Amino acid sequence: MTHKRIKLTDQLRQAIETSDKSRYQIGQETGIDPATLCRFVKGRGGLSTDGLDRIADCLGLNLTTETAAPQAKKSKGE
Repeated sequence: MTHKRIKLTDQLRQAIETSDKSRYQIGQETGIDPATLCRFVKGRGGLSTDGLDRIADCLGLNLTTETAAPQAKKSKGE
């Protein structure tokens, strides 16, 4: 069984979209301009790592990692 890796920013966008808080509320609580937050959610702009941290804190998110089985290295002939 293989797992498709989902980017951290995509996971954060999904968390914003499914949050009980509006984008306006998130912007107010994090100090991130609502227009900047809107561009981020739509994939048209990025945020600083500080901004990403503030959103994660606002939404009560924690970063966790999953350990995957190591991938076999390909030889030059493959």
